[in-house]
Amino acid sequence: MCGIVGYIGHRDAYPVIIKGLKRLEYRGYDSAGVVLFDGNDLKLSKTKGKVSDLEKKSQEEISVTGTIGIGHTRWATHGVPNDVNSHPHYSNSGNLAIVHNGIIENYEPLKKELIARGYVFHSDTDTEVLVNLIEDVKKKDNLKLGKAVQIALNQVVGAYAIAVFDKDRPKEIVAARLGSPLAIGVGKDEFFIASDASPFIEYTSNCIYLEDEEMAIIRLHKPMKIRKIKDDSLVDPYVQELQMNLEQIEKGGYDHFMLKEIYEQPAVIKDTYRGRLHANEGLIKMAGIEDNLQKFLNADRILIVACGTSWHAGLVAEYIFEEFSRIPVEVEYASEFRYRNPIIRENDVVIAISQSGETADTLAAIKLAKEHGAFVFGVCNVVGSSISRETHAGAYTHAGPEIGVASTKAFTTQITVLTLIALRLAQAKGTLTNSDFHRYLQELELIPEKVQQALETNDTAKAIAAIYKDAPNCLYLGRGYNFPVALEGALKLKEISYIHAEGYPAAEMKHGPIALIDEQMPVVVIAQKQEHYDKIVSNIQEIKSRSGKIIAVVTEGDTQVRALADHVIEIPRTVDALSPLLTTIPLQLLSYHIAVMRECNVDQPRNLAKSVTVE
Repeated sequence: MCGIVGYIGHRDAYPVIIKGLKRLEYRGYDSAGVVLFDGNDLKLSKTKGKVSDLEKKSQEEISVTGTIGIGHTRWATHGVPNDVNSHPHYSNSGNLAIVHNGIIENYEPLKKELIARGYVFHSDTDTEVLVNLIEDVKKKDNLKLGKAVQIALNQVVGAYAIAVFDKDRPKEIVAARLGSPLAIGVGKDEFFIASDASPFIEYTSNCIYLEDEEMAIIRLHKPMKIRKIKDDSLVDPYVQELQMNLEQIEKGGYDHFMLKEIYEQPAVIKDTYRGRLHANEGLIKMAGIEDNLQKFLNADRILIVACGTSWHAGLVAEYIFEEFSRIPVEVEYASEFRYRNPIIRENDVVIAISQSGETADTLAAIKLAKEHGAFVFGVCNVVGSSISRETHAGAYTHAGPEIGVASTKAFTTQITVLTLIALRLAQAKGTLTNSDFHRYLQELELIPEKVQQALETNDTAKAIAAIYKDAPNCLYLGRGYNFPVALEGALKLKEISYIHAEGYPAAEMKHGPIALIDEQMPVVVIAQKQEHYDKIVSNIQEIKSRSGKIIAVVTEGDTQVRALADHVIEIPRTVDALSPLLTTIPLQLLSYHIAVMRECNVDQPRNLAKSVTVE
């Protein structure tokens, strides 16, 4: 959840670290800190607040010279956000400095042992325990830093990505990971360390992603060594060439990353099906599916595991898979799946969905499924991420970097990939007629153009936002394919505007939620001209008769709902199964504008982080 940046090389480390931390603030923004080695001593500055607060404070209180340093932006787990609990942390001697992303689960007994040996603790964090454990091991056996880190990490239980510096070894940083991501950028006579590649993309395109239970000893003017933490065996590092570019991680003239990413959806949906969807030829080509087609065709069922927005994409996929390919589907919260002793069989296919590819609960669910002999297929956005490496096969969404904490383009590209898979399986099984299969391919090819038209509802969404920005509550209703979109719309609103919102299947209104309806309650209804349209019209009439305020997302040309609703947002017509790719667009825009009008931090909502890499 936290963001780590480190640098060792010939440049001034401070600007590299500060700029990198700003790019990682989506991972956490409770507090931030930096430590630099100026050639003689360590210089530390840290503060509660954002990286901009750190930038101001550090320039006032320390010398920012030096070509070696580590920095951190925090999402609090142990200890409230304050200056003392901020990272980096020193060891008791002041010789070691550490930054850490993750949770050390057995920190309390370790802390008691260290206190008994005379160590003093100033923060409430598990990280300060870890750096003092490393120091204790180092002193007791007179070890070099790398060996001390290795021995200490074999004593801890939990998840970590760390970077450690020892002022007695001023040309070396030791980095390690288990369960939390860590990337190393390799330049000419310089190295970069970060939670993802965005902090160093402008300096190098060569990147090594550490695997779980690996540590790297990064030394100036010497070859980097990567070792297994458990058995000390050497690892031959695999250097990847990054596909990301600097333009992708900048705002590009938009006020917020979220708005930029909403408007990127026509392009990224096209990027996601490019090379896979061949509508004119009536073909879908996906290597991860073709190479494992029999696994899918012989599956007793498909289990989808995910969290948050990815879980909503999985719910949409449940409707699509069962409708097209007639394979039973169950959708599970990864966080519940891993703890409830689920029934997993060898003939199950598990699809794990994650934007970052680093979601801790989803990774744990993958490992559990593999232990039971299931075939695991990953759908994620980040090349080289943990999920892409842990799964048997997979497919990338090609959404590009998603910086805004509230996910937008990841949702629509995940649905695009999952739709392609369902259609390919339907073709192989013969569960769709040839004419229907071709019709769906042609309609999917038109989706980017129709999403572009849906984005033209921006001004309407903004006008509606101005009316309801102060509403304390909001309901979202949908049926069939668009029930998950109602859930996703409600999630977007509460994530970034802090308005309480709930999504429901429209038919469930009479089973409780209708009690909430009065003249103060805005109700967003996804009312597409599709199957069950008459039913949703009836639901709208029930709300209307109780004075609820109706915001309806309708198919262009609709007159029946328009006559009932207080506000109407029209989107282009498409087939039922693909409608979530369009209906979600005005809901994203509505949430965005409400949040902006409420003066909320759209890209960095309170208490949230982009990638949930801890439990």
